Amino acid sequence: MSDIEILYEQDNCLVVNKPAGVLTQAPYGIDSLEVRVKAYLIEMAERSENCYLGLPHRLDRPVSGVILFGKNSRVTRRLSEQFEKRQIDKTYWAIVEGTVEQTSGTWVDYVRKVPNKPLAEIVPPINPDAREAILHFTVQRHFEFQGKPFTRLEIKLETGRMHQIRLQSSSHGYPILGDVTYGSTNLFGNKSDDERQRQVALHARSITFTNPTTQTSVNLTAPLPETWECYADK
Repeated sequence: MSDIEILYEQDNCLVVNKPAGVLTQAPYGIDSLEVRVKAYLIEMAERSENCYLGLPHRLDRPVSGVILFGKNSRVTRRLSEQFEKRQIDKTYWAIVEGTVEQTSGTWVDYVRKVPNKPLAEIVPPINPDAREAILHFTVQRHFEFQGKPFTRLEIKLETGRMHQIRLQSSSHGYPILGDVTYGSTNLFGNKSDDERQRQVALHARSITFTNPTTQTSVNLTAPLPETWECYADK
C-alpha cells in the first residue's frame, strides 16, 4: 500500500509512520490506520481473508508519527506489558505558539476526561476523576513565522493521559500549532474545511522498545511530515 510508510517489520512487530488526519482505529466501514495496515498485510500475504493486528498504543487523529503494532496476540501482549511497565521510551516533537523561556522543564497537572465528549481538561487534584499528568520538555529552538513567535519542543511523557501533550501545552500558555480544540489561533498543514481532517504540529518522533522475540532493543525515528518544513528545520 503506497500510503503506508513502514519503518520496521520483523518478528511479528510492525512499526509505521502514521500520517496526521487519520484515525488510529475506527468502527467498521470507516478509514483508519488499522484498516490500511491490515490491507497491506493481506496484500503481502496474497490472501483474501482477514488478519490479526494488535494495537498496544494509539495516536490522536491529528497527530503524526511512529506507532507500533503486533502481528500476533503473543507479541501484542508483550508489547502492551512494556507500555504498562513504562519500559518503552517515546519522544515527541511539537511546535507551540509563543516563546517558551525555560530551556527545559517539567509540567505536572491533574486532568480528567470530559464526560460524554472527546476532550480532556485540567482539574484540581481533589477532583474524584483527577489523574496526575507529568510531562518533561526541552526547547530545541525558537523562531518566527509570519511575524509570530513559535517554539519547537522535544517532549517525553512520564504518564499517558488522554490528549496529555495537547492539553498541558495549552494550559501552560503554549497551545500546539493548529490545535484549535485546545486554543491554537493558527491553522497548520492541511487547510481542510473538515475539522476532522486538520493536522496539529505534534509528531511522535521516535520509539525504543524490546523486540519480544529476539529480546533486542529497537530504536526507530519517524521522518517529519512535509508540513513541518515551513516552520522549522529538521
